[in-house]
Amino acid sequence: METNKEAIPEAKTAEAEAAKNASPAQPEDTPAAAQDAAGDVKSTEESTAEQMDEKQKAEEKTAETDSADEKPSTDKPAEEKPTEDTTEEKSAEEPVQPDWKDRYARAMADFDNFRKRTARDREDLVKFAASDVIKAMLPTVDNLFLALEKAKDRADDPFVTGVKLVYDGLIKALADQGATPLDSVGEPFDANFHDALAQLPSPDVEEGVVMNEVKRGWLLHGKLLRPAQVVVSAGKGA
Repeated sequence: METNKEAIPEAKTAEAEAAKNASPAQPEDTPAAAQDAAGDVKSTEESTAEQMDEKQKAEEKTAETDSADEKPSTDKPAEEKPTEDTTEEKSAEEPVQPDWKDRYARAMADFDNFRKRTARDREDLVKFAASDVIKAMLPTVDNLFLALEKAKDRADDPFVTGVKLVYDGLIKALADQGATPLDSVGEPFDANFHDALAQLPSPDVEEGVVMNEVKRGWLLHGKLLRPAQVVVSAGKGA
């Protein structure tokens, strides 16, 4: 009995040692495997996170590209270095600065011309202010002239002398206002001063020359006031 009691503890001791020798490998291998598994999980999570970040960045980039296509670009284009042609075109397009000195001289010349023209117009207005009154007096002067022409053979008649004095006074008054009679007989016909009533043949007067005056013309300060009514010679008849 004692032998069996001693054998049992020895057998337990042998089993314990065998278990001890067999069990250490498991605790040593278990932490390494767990560490490897944790590393794999961590690397998987990191790769998944990186893929999600890359996907999000790609989506943001796509959104930015779409918004850039929809909105006009406000970025300034890259400045190109000016070449000789572009420099010449730019200089040609630049407005030329006006010559202010020349403009001032021209403005002063225009103003001086305007002042002279205004003074001349005012002077002409004063000169020709009585033109209507003088023109109204001309028929009376014409009648007195015709009366004196008919009374040449009675020059000593006091009545004719009185008429001549009246006529001479009117002629002097008209001359003081710048009105002078226009002599037409014997002068070449001029449409600017003569009003032709007829054209008759004449053996003594050349063609185109005034041979008779029906109504005398008048000038006012050298300008035509009334044209003369005349008969023009047609030269020698056939």
